[in-house]
Amino acid sequence: MSDSEIMTILIMYHQSHYIDLKTFYLHEICEHHRSEFPHTLSYNRFVERQQKVNMLLLIFLQTCALGKCTGISIIDSTPLRSCHIKRMYKHKTMKGWAAKGKCTMGWFYEFKLHLIINDKGEIIQWMLTPGNTDDRYPLKDKHFTEKLFGKLYADKGYISQSLFEELFIDDIHLITKLRRNMKNSMMLLQDRIRLRKRATIETVNDELKNVCHIEHTRHRSIDNFVANLIAAIIAYNLMPKKPTMNIEIIDKSRLIA
Repeated sequence: MSDSEIMTILIMYHQSHYIDLKTFYLHEICEHHRSEFPHTLSYNRFVERQQKVNMLLLIFLQTCALGKCTGISIIDSTPLRSCHIKRMYKHKTMKGWAAKGKCTMGWFYEFKLHLIINDKGEIIQWMLTPGNTDDRYPLKDKHFTEKLFGKLYADKGYISQSLFEELFIDDIHLITKLRRNMKNSMMLLQDRIRLRKRATIETVNDELKNVCHIEHTRHRSIDNFVANLIAAIIAYNLMPKKPTMNIEIIDKSRLIA
């Protein structure tokens, strides 16, 4: 079985409704797609080969599968939990990679996936960090923001005057909601409307977790975790329908200048 066939199977799995890769491979590929994949391997051998296509998957994602910035972008982070915090010291698979972090569901031993999407719902940039990383950290990396321009909408966790000034120099306008103890400031009505539609990225996170299955605790190596994550992002961006901001349906005649 070639590397391209393994990559194709991994992407197909994340676009299917199967919960685990083993069932998908044995029941779907080996039984119903033997003509497309005539040289199938045993499942154990397939998992071993899976680790060797990580770099190829990453190259394909970065060169062909990411969306393009349209001038309207949304950034957010979502936790990828490895195990419950009480099992952290017994967890060996992600030791040295994941970290203790807190999300809305409580404390976990986790990674944090930082995503930037455009108004079409396409992922245009991503970064994986330990769970204790500040949400603003990726925006300080020039490689992470080099493809961005225009307006970038975020939640209150990204508020930082110094970060705003750094991004503004690079033609990126960071727009966030204000905290209660902050002074009110003037904001364009269209920016207020788009901030309300910032929840679009929450829908993207939901599809990545519940449709593409990027979050589960069955990984037995960091390499398999990375392959699962990259293939899931590719599979999502190749989907024909994605959550969008639907900016074009706003009635412009009702906007007050």
